[in-house]
Amino acid sequence: MRQTLCAIAAFGLLAGAAVAQVPGPLAADMASATPSGATFTAPKSWWIVPTPSFVVLTPPETDSHIALVDVPQAADATGAVAAAWRLYRPSAHRPLKLSTPLAPRNGWDERVAFAYETSPNEHAAVQAMAYRSGAHWTVAIIDGSEATFEKRGAAAALTLQSLRPAGYKRESFVGRTAHRLDAERIAALKSFVETSMAELGVPGASVAVIDHGQVVFEGGFGVRELGSPTPVDAHTLFMIASNTKGMSTLLLAKLVDQGKLDWDEPVTRVYPSFRLGSAETTSKVLMRHLVCACTGLPRKDFDWIFNTRLDTPTTTTFTQLAATQPTSGFGETFQYNNLMASAAGYIGGHLVYPDRELGAAYDAAMREQIFNPLGMDETTFDMARALSGDHASPHGDDIDGKPSRAKMAFNYMVEPYRPAGGAWSSAHDLIRYVGDELSEGVLPDGRHLVSEKNLLVRRAPNVATGEDGFYGMGLEIDRTWGVTVIHHGGSMAGFKSDWIAIPDAQVGAVILTNADDGQLLLRPFMRRVLEILYDGKPEAAGDVAAAAARNRAQIAKDRERLVLPPAPALAAQLAGAYASPELGHITVRREGGEVVFDFGAWKSHVASRRNDDGTISFITTDPTNDGFEFVVAARAGKRALIIRDGQHEYTYTEAG
Repeated sequence: MRQTLCAIAAFGLLAGAAVAQVPGPLAADMASATPSGATFTAPKSWWIVPTPSFVVLTPPETDSHIALVDVPQAADATGAVAAAWRLYRPSAHRPLKLSTPLAPRNGWDERVAFAYETSPNEHAAVQAMAYRSGAHWTVAIIDGSEATFEKRGAAAALTLQSLRPAGYKRESFVGRTAHRLDAERIAALKSFVETSMAELGVPGASVAVIDHGQVVFEGGFGVRELGSPTPVDAHTLFMIASNTKGMSTLLLAKLVDQGKLDWDEPVTRVYPSFRLGSAETTSKVLMRHLVCACTGLPRKDFDWIFNTRLDTPTTTTFTQLAATQPTSGFGETFQYNNLMASAAGYIGGHLVYPDRELGAAYDAAMREQIFNPLGMDETTFDMARALSGDHASPHGDDIDGKPSRAKMAFNYMVEPYRPAGGAWSSAHDLIRYVGDELSEGVLPDGRHLVSEKNLLVRRAPNVATGEDGFYGMGLEIDRTWGVTVIHHGGSMAGFKSDWIAIPDAQVGAVILTNADDGQLLLRPFMRRVLEILYDGKPEAAGDVAAAAARNRAQIAKDRERLVLPPAPALAAQLAGAYASPELGHITVRREGGEVVFDFGAWKSHVASRRNDDGTISFITTDPTNDGFEFVVAARAGKRALIIRDGQHEYTYTEAG
């Protein structure tokens, strides 16, 4: 506790304020309130320090804080946030990057998000959210380490999602009878999708809906590719990315039924060569841990994004895991890791076909044990097959925010890790998978694809993802509106998708999109389905409109500091090639005044940017491949580039 108080005092948090109470670290999530009565949940293992006008929450790392500040009166959100900073940290004077309004929700009459300028070498996460109820404001300030907030994101989400005005009663659909999806309600859903696509600039989408075992709609909207009139239909293939995970765990469930493995069996007993960081860590990993997002392993995607080639073997999943250690304890917090899910699928395939190469074994096992019984004849892991038929092309915003067709090269990088996200599917096929989730493993002809017991164990909450969200085994469980929704999203470059199953209503739906901005439609799509079923408040359309406006504002603001082509004097300082022991090589190509970073399997133009701390960044800009930031540095007298994800830092050093 002394360490935490010292850390807080160092940030100036307690200046001029008496501490009323200092409990913690909390033994469990705790219902709490700000001094004015706004309610929230404080996360387990965090410290909570109340003062007369604000509350500070501190995670176990002690280097970061969430401050919830009461501001009784302010002229507007900007004034409320300024007053909150003066109370919380008077010495802070960080430049504001952007403020954007959000739709009113959860009892708040007004919500505004504030983003602040940070330089990459700061490793800092600094944001604020202003919430107004009547004349009173409550401001949430996020201030601390990028790595900590990445690791503790689920706990931070718990607090922020649960923040509500005093006395507010949440909307709940519990006890309501779901409507059947007749023609009028299907028309309302279709209208919502079409309007949302237009607002977000999504070229194409495919949707399917199932109600009590009957597919009541399947069809397409928009086009497969900008510049072409060919429409999307129910059979158009999209990359479904991480939606593959739930299908991989369905294979594992079937193997449990067959007695070929047990959920609580050590992975090394099933696949003896499995390693994870250290012998001690390896010994703890059970089969269920491969797909629970609860082992404490952080994302480690840059290895496959930058260092995958067309000939990269499937065994690279296990090579990378052997060099990876958890950054939090088992079951402590939600941390999403693609490599673990990839390993799970390959181990499942190996149990079915132990004499085949891992990829071939997995593909065959999924085809024979999952896809064929479900009638998913269009679903495939074969890129060439997908691209030779009725398929959607990927799209993303260019540097100025214009929707543009993107190249497919980046998406080939997932192929060696395909159990985690490499499938192509259609709405026509994927709704059959959703139907199996709703029937709890019973096929239309009455046979069991998998036992109810082992299908449902995949839905058991393993770790919280927020206030009312949990991760199971390659599935997410959402109880935001009282009723349970089972779902999982998928994200690859230019492809965003989701499927949902609502067991109480016996309704499910699929949405597949061919644009990065399709991500902004997924959550509102879920909400709109529930609104239509349960006569919920009409919030989904407002969420899409606010997200579209925020996205446009963010792109425009980022564009102000990007120089494309890069500033010539800065581009001239780049070496011709760089190498990283973890991520491979970059070849710097100059095409007239433009600069391209070539990673071997894919490449992108880059822009330059001068950061507030004087450093220089080069940032990829091609649609769907944009946003990777390389900071100019020097190492041992050589030119270098630094790139970071949430919890890792990688160095490319001048080669040759």
